[in-house]
Amino acid sequence: MIKKTLLSTLATTTGALVFSMAVAAGTSANAATSDCIADSAINSTALSNTGASGPFSVSTKTVSRSSANGFGGGTIHYPTNAGGCGLLGGIAVVPGYVSYEDSIKWWGPRLASWGFVVITINTKTIYDQPDSRATQLSAALDHIISDSTVGSMVNRNRLGAIGWSMGGGGALKLATSRSAVRAIIPQAPYYEGSYGTMNTPAFMIGCEWDTIAPTRQHVDVFYNNASGPKMKIEVNDGDHSCANSGYNEALLGKPGIAWMQRYIHGDTRFNQFLCAKENYGSIYRVSDYDYANCS
Repeated sequence: MIKKTLLSTLATTTGALVFSMAVAAGTSANAATSDCIADSAINSTALSNTGASGPFSVSTKTVSRSSANGFGGGTIHYPTNAGGCGLLGGIAVVPGYVSYEDSIKWWGPRLASWGFVVITINTKTIYDQPDSRATQLSAALDHIISDSTVGSMVNRNRLGAIGWSMGGGGALKLATSRSAVRAIIPQAPYYEGSYGTMNTPAFMIGCEWDTIAPTRQHVDVFYNNASGPKMKIEVNDGDHSCANSGYNEALLGKPGIAWMQRYIHGDTRFNQFLCAKENYGSIYRVSDYDYANCS
């Protein structure tokens, strides 16, 4: 009788321990960055600092063209000390027509230092059209999800995309076809024709004197047609490259990080830097500011 009682107690205790371990593991896997970014770290100055200046250290991994399946290779940027954050959002960034990764690479370390796994890519050819760039953004997201170094860090259901010019058109197209994409940033986006109904949260960047993708014919039209949460900043006196590496990184990084944190990670602490909470229209570098449906 004693032996039977002891065995029963051991079984119950062991079962409870296993259950507790499973719950703890599940909690860790599903934790948000709100569990590991201190409130004090989230401020305007910190978000405006350029480079890998966020609360996490950043490392990189090169993806060769030959090892890339469906895109032209690139660089993975990832936080190295965010183990207590659970799974992180994954973001892919693509350049524009006849352009290369270095034109948009600044987003990689900037976002990774705030708790995202980011891949900045080259396209298969520099002449690829927006629909092809959408497909390549999707392939790049698949790559980081399965990558041996960062795959275990990425939440496959919380993804994002950024694209410049035809790459911005690709981000718009991808948002209509992959539901796991929770937020996008089209910068000086270019798209002709219809990419479908787009209701994914979108922070759109326009350039006031853009002659390649004029704001009134492109970003303004895309913004007006977007039915989900949306925000638009137009860079004063900016040409088509106004949001590229080396230009306006301090201005655009803050709302960009905040947008991705709010809508990919669901961290509402970043609301203070978005929409009605921050008047970007009062900044001399901004010629137009608008927002709608923000929560």
